[in-house]
Order: sequence, then C-alpha cells, then structure tokens
Amino acid sequence: MIAHSKKLVDSLMHRFKLGSDSLVIEVASNDGYLLQHFKPQKIPVLGIEPASNIAKIANERGIPTVCLFFGLNASRSLKDKGKEADIILGLNVLAHVADINGFVEGISVLLKETGTAIFEFPYVGDMIKNNEFDTIYHEHLCYYSLTSVKHLFNRNGLDIVDAEPVPIHGGSLRIYAMHSTAARGKVTCAAKDLLEKEKKEGITDYEFYSNFAKKVETLKSDTLELLNRLKKERKRIAGYGAAAKGSTLLSYYGIGKEHIGFIADRSPHKQGKFMPGNHIPILSPESLLKAQPDYVFLLTWNFQDEIMEQQAEYRRKGGKFIIPVPEVKVL
Repeated sequence: MIAHSKKLVDSLMHRFKLGSDSLVIEVASNDGYLLQHFKPQKIPVLGIEPASNIAKIANERGIPTVCLFFGLNASRSLKDKGKEADIILGLNVLAHVADINGFVEGISVLLKETGTAIFEFPYVGDMIKNNEFDTIYHEHLCYYSLTSVKHLFNRNGLDIVDAEPVPIHGGSLRIYAMHSTAARGKVTCAAKDLLEKEKKEGITDYEFYSNFAKKVETLKSDTLELLNRLKKERKRIAGYGAAAKGSTLLSYYGIGKEHIGFIADRSPHKQGKFMPGNHIPILSPESLLKAQPDYVFLLTWNFQDEIMEQQAEYRRKGGKFIIPVPEVKVL
C-alpha cells in the first residue's frame, strides 16, 4: 500500500503540476501513509480521519489531520475556514459510507471549481468475475461499477472525466471527477470505453450477477475437499492474514481449528488474539518458520505476491501456499 500510494502521488504531481500554492485533501486519511509522499515536494496537505487514535499518529508524524467523519456538514465547516482543495483523494472509502449522497455532495462543496477528486474502490466487475465473495463484509455497504458511480457523482454536480483499472485488492477502479461545468470536453476515451464495455457485458443487468452464488458454492466445495484431503494425509496447515475478508471466508466455509492450527499476521495489534467465530489463534509471521507447517492457507490473497516474497525462506524449506480465490490452487 505504501508503494501503491507513492506511485499514485508521483503520477498526480506530474499530471496536475501541483505546487506550494496547491492543497491536497484526503478523506479517510488513516495515519498519513499516502499524504506523507507530498511532504518532500512541499505540497500543503490536510487529512480527514474519523479515528482519533489514528489521527493523533498522523499529526505526530507531521501530517496535518482533523478528526472528523467526512460528510456535507464537515465539508461546509472546512470551507468556511478557507479550505478548498485542488485535489481530493479517497482510497477505499466509498464502499464504507452510509450517507453516500451527502458524502459526494461534501466532495463537491470542498473541491475548487477547477479541482479534481480521485477515488479508488474495489471494482464490482472484478469481484463478480473472480469469485471475490470475501470482499463482501460488514464494513462494505456498496459495490461500484463505473456506471453506478457515474450516476452517483452526476447527482451531486460532478462528472467522471477519467477511469483506470488498478490491480490492488483483487481489482480496483480509480476514477477522476470534476465539477460538471469544468468537465466539459475533458472526458477521456478510457472512461467512455469502460462505460461502453460495462454496457456490453451487462454489468447493470441481473444476469451478470445471477450465477455468482453458484460459483462461490462450487469454490467452497472444492476448497473444503482439498483441506479435508490434506488433513486425512496428516498435513499441517496454518493460515496467513487475520483480515476481515479472511473472517468472511472462514465463516462461510465453516473452517475452524480442526483445519487450521494458527493464523500468522504481521500486525502486532492482532498477534496474541483470536479470529472471531472460530477462535483460531493469531501469531507472528515468524511462527511459520518455527512451526514449518506443510501448507499455508492465504486469506489475504489480494497481497499474494508480496506475502509469498516475504515468506521465501518458508517456501525454500518446502512450505506451500493454498490460494483460495479466484479458484483454489496450491503454489
């Protein structure tokens, strides 16, 4: 995510010619992991983060951050204080918002007339095609196509002028939006082509989604068949990644301690605790080398390459990874 955000900031610096008189605002800015990349360029930034403990960390790192739930009232308050953004960023926040129209209207209020809002979110097209059912969990309220997000932004005075797929999180979409008055004549071929592609693929029609449940049920059956066979062969299996998506997958599949001995996770805040529902213990990644299980069930499959690289020593000693999505396979 750090590398991903750095690459995004570099592209924005080049594309929008940002300078010391610009203002970049990020909603749901976390600990400033993205905004930090603007600091070496002397670009003024403001983070908006609702979690007080996380906002505190950002401020301590020198990333100006206000502790607020972003919405229409918050945006009006900030604008009254002279805050208007050349760039508004929001990575993986749109899916979490309950009052989504108030949220996007707030973006419109806080964005300069010539400004651009850039958002990333898991793309529903990839989610359905690739059986990414574990992306569906309690924090995610909406799942967007370009067609649906275009209607959402249009209702609130903004137009989508560009869109591009990004591979992170199993397939995401990055959109660029401007005030409707400023967007005239600026809509790219990429945005137009993706809208046309969605229309041809029927992404707004019921049929596109109708077989999703059946495909997921088949995936579940295939996965449990593999795990049960390995356990009969007395193979030892651990998990990796104590994330929300992993909790969804384990719960739906009915996987518990009888299948997986422990789950490794790099977060010290999770180590020493247990996965909800099945009480599988969460340990540090070093536990993989210590225990050397035969297989590791990769719950955070969306970071497959990074994690498998980190665990090169475990693999060198004969350990294998089970990848559960989009189809179960062993690497």
